[in-house]
Parts: sequence; C-alpha cells; structure tokens
Amino acid sequence: MENIKEYKFIVDGMTCAACSSRAERVLLKLDGVKAANVNLTTAKAVVVYDEDKTDKEKIRVAIQKAGFSPLEIEKNDAEKEKEKTKKKSKEAEIKFFSALAFAIPLFYISMGSMLGMPIPSFMDMEKNPFFFALVQLLLVIPIMISGRKFYTVGVKTALHGSPNMDTLVAIGSGSAFVYSLYSLYLIIAKADAHAVHALYFESAGIIVTFILLGRMLEARSKAKTSQAIVSLMELAPKTAIIEKNSVEIKIDIEDIQIGDIVIIKPGMAVSVDGKIVSGSSYVDESMLTGESVPVSKKEGDDVFSGTLNKNGLLRVEVTKENSQTALSQIIDLIERTQATKAPVAKLADKISAIFVPAVMLIALVSALLWFFIAGEKIEFVLKIFVAVLVIACPCALGLATPTAIMAGTGKGAREGILIKSGEALEVAHKVDVVILDKTGTITNGKASVTDIISEDKEKLLLIAASAEQGSEHILGQAIVDFAKAEKIELKEAESFEAISGKGVSAMVDGESVLVGNEKIMAENDIDMAQFKEAIHSFGKEGKTPVAVALNGEMIGVIAVADTIKPNAKETIKKINNLGLEIVMLTGDNKDVARHIASQVGIETVFAQVMPTDKSEVVEKYKNQGKVVAMVGDGINDAPALTLADVGIAMGNGTDVAMESADIVLMNSDIALVYKAIELSKKTMRIIKQNLFWAFAYNSLGIPVAAGALHIFGGPLLSPMIAAAAMSLSSITVVSNSLRLKK
Repeated sequence: MENIKEYKFIVDGMTCAACSSRAERVLLKLDGVKAANVNLTTAKAVVVYDEDKTDKEKIRVAIQKAGFSPLEIEKNDAEKEKEKTKKKSKEAEIKFFSALAFAIPLFYISMGSMLGMPIPSFMDMEKNPFFFALVQLLLVIPIMISGRKFYTVGVKTALHGSPNMDTLVAIGSGSAFVYSLYSLYLIIAKADAHAVHALYFESAGIIVTFILLGRMLEARSKAKTSQAIVSLMELAPKTAIIEKNSVEIKIDIEDIQIGDIVIIKPGMAVSVDGKIVSGSSYVDESMLTGESVPVSKKEGDDVFSGTLNKNGLLRVEVTKENSQTALSQIIDLIERTQATKAPVAKLADKISAIFVPAVMLIALVSALLWFFIAGEKIEFVLKIFVAVLVIACPCALGLATPTAIMAGTGKGAREGILIKSGEALEVAHKVDVVILDKTGTITNGKASVTDIISEDKEKLLLIAASAEQGSEHILGQAIVDFAKAEKIELKEAESFEAISGKGVSAMVDGESVLVGNEKIMAENDIDMAQFKEAIHSFGKEGKTPVAVALNGEMIGVIAVADTIKPNAKETIKKINNLGLEIVMLTGDNKDVARHIASQVGIETVFAQVMPTDKSEVVEKYKNQGKVVAMVGDGINDAPALTLADVGIAMGNGTDVAMESADIVLMNSDIALVYKAIELSKKTMRIIKQNLFWAFAYNSLGIPVAAGALHIFGGPLLSPMIAAAAMSLSSITVVSNSLRLKK
C-alpha cells in the first residue's frame, strides 16, 4: 500500500515560465513523485509523493541540482509575509536605481555627441577614443554587478540544459559587453581608432537597467496580487486573554490549548475558534461570510478567529487548535489554489519549455544569415543577435496565468467565495447548466411564519406563541421566533403537553389552548369549516397550516414555510441572462416544487428526488455533453457535488458538502453563485487577454528584432529598445491581471 505524503516548499531563483516548467519536470522524474505543481508567481511548489520510494531530502536535492534553492515555508504570519514581499520589492528597487545611477551618464557619454549634446574633450570619441571607451567600461561594470543574478542564474540553467529568460539576458548583454571589450583591445593594442564605433557598452548596460526596471515593477505588482493572503493573516490576533482560576492572563495565540476559556471583550477581535460558554453580543463576521450585518451570538453559539466582537463580553471555550481555525483553513485553501495550475496554464508552460532554446536558435540563425548571405558587418550582426535574444524573453508568458489566478482568487476571498483550485476556476466559466438544490439554496432552509388568518392576528400570535414556548418542534419554534421579532410579550404557559405528530396543548392565562394540525382539532371536536379553504390553499402553496383553538373554538390559522431567499429571483434572472440553463432539485412534493420554481423563474424542476437521484440528474446532463455546476448545502448533496464538473457548496451547509465541493460560498447568499460564475468568466477573459498579448508580442517582436523591416528599408531595432519593450510586456500582463481586484 502506498504511503502518500504532500510536501510544500519555496523554490527560490525562478525568473520565468521556463524555470517553473524545468522545476516541475525535474520533480516528476523522481521515482515515487505522483504530482508536482510549481507556481512562478508565488514561488511555491506542492509535491505529492510516496514516502516509501522518496523523501523530502531527495526532493530538495533534485531542486538544487536543477539550479534552484529549496526553502521551507514559514508559518502563516502577516508581519513576516509583509516583510518578505517588502524586502523583495526593496531589493529590486535598490538594484534598479543603482544601475540607473550609472546608466544615465553611460548613455549620455556614448550617445551625447550623436544627439548634439556637449561632451568633455578628454572623452570625445574622435579625439580620445581610449578615454571614451574606458569611461564607458567603468560605468557599465557597476550596472552588470547590479544585474549579476542574470549571469549567475542564466549560465547555471544553461549548463543544466534548461536555458531560461536570464540565459537570454546574459547571452544578449554579455555578447555586447565581450564584443566591446574586444573593440577596446583593438583601440589600445592596435591603435585602431575606427574600433571606437564598435563599442556596445551602453547597449549592455541599458538592457540590464531596463530589465531591472521590469523586475522592480513586477515585484511591486506581485506584492499587490498576494495582498489577499496577507490581509487575511492580519485578521488573526497575535495574543489572547485566557481565564485561569478567575484570573485574566494575556498569552501568545500559539500557546492556546483546546478547552481554554478565552475572554473576548467588546471591540476586540475574536482570537480563537470556539463555543460561547457565557455572554451575548453581536459579532461582525464579514471577513468570513461577506455579509456586513453583525450576527447575534449567545451561549452555545460558535465564534471564529478574526471576526470582530461588537458590544458584549464573551467567554469562549476553545474548540480548535490555532492551525485548524476557519481562518487558517481559508488561508491554506487560497494558497493551495494559487499553487495549482489551471489547464490553460499548462499550455503556456509547455510552450515556454521549448521557447527559450528556440529563440536562441532563431537569434543565431538570423545573425548568421545577415553575416553570410547579406554580407553585413559584425557590428550589425551583433545588434540582430542581441535584439532577438532580449525581446523574446518569455517572462510575460509565464506571468499571464498565475497573476490572474492570484488576483481572481484574492478577489473571490474578499467577496466570500473560496475557489479550491485553478482548474475549478477555469471550468466554472464553461458551465452550461446550473443545478440548484431547493432547501438552503433557493430557500432559507428554515421554517418561518408567512401568513396569519384571524380576526385578531396579534391575539392569535400571542396565544399560539405562549403555548409553543415549551415545544422543540421546528414549527413551534418558528411561531415563537416570529412573535419575539414582532416584540410581542409572551405569557407563561401551564399544563403544557406535546402531542407527538399533532401539536401541543396548554393553559395560557387560565384559558385552554390547542395548537397543531387538522388531526388534533378533529380529535377535540373543533369546527374548522370557517378556515378549511385557507388550510387547503396553504397546502397547495407548499406551506404548513397550523390551526389555533381557544377554549374549544378555532380562532385562526398560522402558515409556516421555508421561505424563498430575498434575492433568489433576481439572482436566477442574472444567471439566465448569462445564457445558462437552470434546474431545481428537491425532495419536496411536486406541488411545493412547482410553486417555489414559478416564484423564482425556474422552468425545469425535479421533485421528490432522493440523494442518489440527484447524482443521476447531474449525470443525465453530463451525458448530453453539458458542463454542469451543482449547488447544494447538505450531506445528501455531497454525491452530486462530487460528480458535477463544478460543485458549489453554500456556506450554511454541512462539512461533508463543503469537502465535496470545488467552490465554497462563505455564506448562504445565493447571489454568490452568480458572482462565482461571473468571477470565473472575468478571470478567464483576463488570462486569455494576457496569453494573447504575450504570444502576439513575441510573434511580432522576434521578426522585427531579426531585421524583417530592415529588408524593406525600415529601421533596425536597437537592443536597448528591445529591452524596454520586453519589460513593458511583463508590466502590461501583471497590470491587466490586477484589474480583477477592482
């Protein structure tokens, strides 16, 4: 039997899609590795392996041999994450501005005379070619030191047989630098003044500077795309106040143990997942559910880490370890999603894996053709070679998908939509059919009073609710809750008796009260003729009629039903407007199902459906070649959620349903179903735009750099312009992805 484990770690040293592809290929070659995902944007790898065949150390060694550094992932800590992203951004800034400080005078000295700018006579290229060349050499060296990682990483990956973006930059700028050194040698050793025109120190320096600019802007943009996780981490308090021997003690959150009693004062963030043992308050759970209205909490209710206690003192018993809180699981889920690849990303990876070697070949062939066929000089050929290498860097291609997925899942998390994988995000935009479970999805999943038929409605409600106070039946509780919401002061009931399957009897204010169904009324010879029509009408509408009798005379009927969610009709209309077919499933009878469906605008209904039948309905549509999304909240929905192409679990549902689903909605708002599908469509649109521009850019850029326009008398692309354009393409892709945040 296989001993399957999962190992997550940081892969340091990746710079483009070719890097992440190589890292994945190396990992998948290891005996015992079942799956490997390496995300370029987050720099995280997730490896699933058989521990009997390989281990973490072998995985780390394989990554090191591939030219990267494996690092352990630190525990979720907002400050550390912010510090890490800030540090990377700062390092990128220092490198760029250090290079820029030398690049400006380098450009001025090398190009100033051509642009009509004054140049000191001792650096005049015609009068003093040696000093002209020497000053440029002294200025370009610090720039290349700032960009030294291009050379160390680029050469290392080339030697390992997997050249990447850094290899292209290293060869391109390095070729210009080496050729310039050769020209300097000719000036010194051969007194060849003409060799001053073959100096390309400024090309080497400006190429590196422009690419460092791109890296700096990328680092800033990546920090923004990962802000969702950092924001969630910041919600988790670092300390908690626990109660021991009636004394309050402040301790680190890591030291909290299950069973501890934690004090949550008004205005404090809830520091743990637990159950209220005393106190009541309103708690802002918007970070979990997306709902802005605070939730009433009392003894016995659950509270969650990161939520905000509004106005009451709560004593909470810890029920989950810090690493298992709802907030920790959400953070882990988002990180897992961002570490997985959508199928469209795998296409980009395959292309990137062969792209860099292909570009190197194109650059070499282009240079040789211009040299041998067109008879151009070495200076011209070098420009072609360097420009092709630099403009074709596939960095934009590697960033196209992961940046969009990061921005999309981050946006979803803030809206209360948790997407478990990149594949789920991609498949959701292809959905043809949305199957909705009725109870808990279209309806509230909770009995509520909908109608009251009586000459004195307030008196009827007072009598019925007072009698039902001792009842545990869902219908009785609905009547009591409704009366309390109407601020009716209930009276104490005496001689209370619950009659199974029929109703209750009690004495209220010395008067005999019966509350229940038609059976209890008939058994007590109570005339129901006056209310027969209303009772029959409620039954057809899927409502449960509750008869109320006072002193042997029926005084009214209360209708109780599972009510439709306020925005269900509007949301279903929006989903219909996307061109999707909507189907409703329910275990209720056909009359109730049709009534609910007609109210919200659903035409296709499957009623009296057993849990196994729900799966059959999903399979029926899948067999028609349709992509199916199943939305549910109960254990009985789990098989259908698993079978569907995309399973969407409502946040008020069971743990089993949430485990079975691909997308989890953090509250019971049906509007999130529409938002989840819309988010998927927008994210995929952004990914396709990114990939199009990345491919189009390289497709157009390479021929131009290779001199296609020059054949017809057009200009030759300067390596410096190629470097600027390459950086701009990466910035464009990341900026386009960030639009999802808005």
